[in-house]
Amino acid sequence: MTSSVLVLSGHEKDLGGGFTVSRVLPSAQRQSVGPFLFFDHMGPVTETPGREHDVRPHPHIGLATVTYLFEGAQMHRDSVGSMQRIEPGAINWMTAGRGIVHSERKPDDLVDATYGVHGLQLWAALPRAHEEAAPSFAHTPASAIPEIQADGHSVRVLIGEAFGVKSPVQVFMPTLYLDVKLPEGGIFELPPLYEERAIYAVDQPLLLDCPDGAQVEVGQRQMAVLPNQEVGAGGGSVRIKAGERPSRFVVIGGAPLDGRRFMYWNFVSTRKERIVQACEDWEAQRMGQVPGETEHIPLPLRKFNPA
Repeated sequence: MTSSVLVLSGHEKDLGGGFTVSRVLPSAQRQSVGPFLFFDHMGPVTETPGREHDVRPHPHIGLATVTYLFEGAQMHRDSVGSMQRIEPGAINWMTAGRGIVHSERKPDDLVDATYGVHGLQLWAALPRAHEEAAPSFAHTPASAIPEIQADGHSVRVLIGEAFGVKSPVQVFMPTLYLDVKLPEGGIFELPPLYEERAIYAVDQPLLLDCPDGAQVEVGQRQMAVLPNQEVGAGGGSVRIKAGERPSRFVVIGGAPLDGRRFMYWNFVSTRKERIVQACEDWEAQRMGQVPGETEHIPLPLRKFNPA
């Protein structure tokens, strides 16, 4: 049976110095799922002394960055004065709003170390009414993230509300982000918690039993975008089956975005002219400074075309 589930594969993107990510969103077939319009899978990669994968100061507008590590560490610094070590299991939500600048670097104590880096970097578009919100940064430690364990599987509710628990992460619109681990041959039932939902297979392929009766195979590092479903509707659940190995996947979703977003480099907006202004502001270095930083990433040579 043909299913209405959309399966997306990422494309490799080099962030510099040979550090590549698999970028699944945005895609030609789908710009966003809930508020999420950018989905990068980083690693797994081994960092060694002398490897330079630091991300120099760069700007954002109109979005929130959401960083979640499975392994490794990063040091976050930004133009509102935040300095936070990012470690596995924590949610780090940076609201860009009208404009923020930040850097992501190797922590000082790991400069001469060999260690693994593995995680996900997402962008959530801000609702139209909050696109120009004051920039801010919020760190939620791993210990504060609610976790449910049953039948050999675990579910961490990173953002949103699910299965009777609610994440403490504050958001601007209905948003869902789950980290799920299944044992070998395990089964997980995902109800229509939010109108838009997608399932991303982090490390092993999955098999979905869909509400329309179809079975859909989702390969490792692929995303299955489910058809929109009325929240709480009967018959809208999806059964997710692990294969012959323990599996990890994430679920993202939420309410649909309130209109199309224009995207250029690190800028997101409902208005093309706002992106033009952000480009001019960054070139003139009017978007703020990260304390202690003297470098910055220049605007790409490929200019934004507002036509």
